[in-house]
Amino acid sequence: MEISVVICTYNRALYLPAALDSLYNQQINKDCYEVIVVNNNSSDNTESVCTHFIATHTDAHFIYLNEPNQGASFARNTGAGIAQSPLLCFMDDDAIAHPNYLSLIIDFFKSHADAGGLGGRIIPKYIPAEPVWMSHFVSSLVGNFDYSKEICVFSPNKYPLESNMIIKRDDFNLVNGFNTALPGVKGTLRIGGEGKEFFLKLKALGKTIYYHPYIIVDHVVEVQKLTPEYMYRVASGIGRGEKVRTQSISQITYFKKIAEYLFKFAASIILALGYLFQGSPAKMKPVIQFRIDALKGLLGH
Repeated sequence: MEISVVICTYNRALYLPAALDSLYNQQINKDCYEVIVVNNNSSDNTESVCTHFIATHTDAHFIYLNEPNQGASFARNTGAGIAQSPLLCFMDDDAIAHPNYLSLIIDFFKSHADAGGLGGRIIPKYIPAEPVWMSHFVSSLVGNFDYSKEICVFSPNKYPLESNMIIKRDDFNLVNGFNTALPGVKGTLRIGGEGKEFFLKLKALGKTIYYHPYIIVDHVVEVQKLTPEYMYRVASGIGRGEKVRTQSISQITYFKKIAEYLFKFAASIILALGYLFQGSPAKMKPVIQFRIDALKGLLGH
């Protein structure tokens, strides 16, 4: 077995079958990979969805288990803990892997022995359609990620997003997995930054993290993810995560992060004015609100 895919799920039974189908239909031998679904205290019919899928796809290696500690970091660590492969791939429960997804990952690590980690492209799949107020600067809140048109090494302060990240299992263990003080999605609460801290630790150890533009997942963005309340939870969660991460280093690091966020807030006003002059006034407020919400999270509000 060459790669283990870990999917952590919380109350996404409606979209989980598409994620599982996309992995079942990969263009590689089914003995080359396993899929581990970790149910993180879902209150919907996630368990029955998973058990039915496994019972009707017995020719593939799909595993289902529960993680009672709430938070994506707990669930990812649990999934990684039972994985049998040298490569760990983490994918969201509402992501859809392209058919050549796993084959490209396996081939990449075979040809790049220096790679400690890898990230790929994430394409939002808006349901029913992309809203007029969505912009490049806000779309990252719903998972949009298109770092480069070519295979490259991430710059020092850039890293893969959690919905499409791959790590060598030995390197995952080297940094003791994801920091559970940064649980990521914890029910409806968000304390983000677990992926950022994880990859910054790997980089500090000299590991090379690559980006591959053709290792692609589509990411479902339904109407509920386009509300002001949801956008606030995500943006403020980024700030809360940065507060935890930077304060664990030093207060000076935390105050520097506040200064950075204030600068980004000022920059968002300039960006918003640019949209006004371009004739796209609907894009103005979300850009500014993103930075306000992130700053609130950083300040502990």
